[in-house]
Amino acid sequence: MSSPTGPASGLPVRMPRPRQPGRHRRPEPVVAPEGAAALVLAVPGTPSSAIRGLAEEVVSIARSELPGLDARIGFLDGDDAEHPTLSGVLAHTVAQRAQRLELARAAGREVEEPTGPAAVVVPLLAGPDNALVQRIRQAIEESGAAAELTDVLGPHPLLAEALHVRLSEAGLARADRARLFTVATAADGIVLATVGGEEAVQAAGITGMLLAARLAVPVMAAALDVEGSVASVAEQLRGSGSAQLALAPYLVGPEAPQELLDAAAKEAGCASAEALGAYPAIGKLVLSKYTTALGISPQQTQGVAPR
Repeated sequence: MSSPTGPASGLPVRMPRPRQPGRHRRPEPVVAPEGAAALVLAVPGTPSSAIRGLAEEVVSIARSELPGLDARIGFLDGDDAEHPTLSGVLAHTVAQRAQRLELARAAGREVEEPTGPAAVVVPLLAGPDNALVQRIRQAIEESGAAAELTDVLGPHPLLAEALHVRLSEAGLARADRARLFTVATAADGIVLATVGGEEAVQAAGITGMLLAARLAVPVMAAALDVEGSVASVAEQLRGSGSAQLALAPYLVGPEAPQELLDAAAKEAGCASAEALGAYPAIGKLVLSKYTTALGISPQQTQGVAPR
C-alpha cells in the first residue's frame, strides 16, 4: 500500500530519466516549422489508383521524416476529382494560405505578410526529362502561385541503393557483396533504363557508376523513349563479355507505362527488375529537395521563423 509520500517499501519507484548533457544528449523531436511552404509532389503519367497509392506512400515517408509537414499531391494529367491537377492543387494551396492570414488578422493577431513561396514543387522524377519539367513549369504558371520548383531526385547514391535492392528482389543481383553466397540468376551486366532522352541517359550514367561499384558488374544507361537505345546498349554489354543481362528501370514508376518496360526487356532479351516505386529513399529525397529549397535542414526546422 502506498503512503502520502510514495509507494510502500519494497515497491519499485519509476523515476524520470535524466537528460544526457553535451553531445550525448538526445535530439528533440523535429517538426515542420509553423507556416512553412507546402510540399507539392508533381506526379507525371496517366493517373490511376496504383499511381495515387504510390504517391501517397512517398508523401507518407516524407511526413514521417518531418512531422507536421504540409504535403500535397498534384497530377500533371489529373482530372480535378480523384486525381487533382497540379495547377489546381497549387491554386488551392495559395487560397488556403491567404485565408489563414485573414483569419489570424481577424482574431487580432499581428501577422507579417509571408515572403517565401507558398509551395515547393518536387517532381516525382528520378532523372531529368525536359518535356515533363516544362509541363510542370507551365502548370505552376497557370496556377498563379508563388511556387518554387526543385530539381529532379537524381542522380544520387540513395537511388543506386534502391536499384540494387530492386535487382536483388528480382533475383538478379546479390543482396550484399559482403555475404558469401551466390545467386544463380544474378546478372553480369545491367541495362539502366530511363526516359528523357540523351540528357537523362547521361544523368543515369552517374548513378549507374555507383551501382556498378556496388555490384562489381558493368552498368550502362539507355533511353526507353529513344528507339533502339536499349537493344544497342544490350549488344554493347554482350560484346564486352556480359552473358546474362538484366534491365534495371531508373524510374519511380509513373514516368513510363509498364508496357514500354516490358517491350524493352523483350527487345534486349533479358529479365527486368521492378521500378523504384515507393522505396524509402524516394520519400527521403523528396523531403531533401523541399528542405534544401527553403534553406533549412531537418535538424534546424524547429528554430526557423514562420514564413
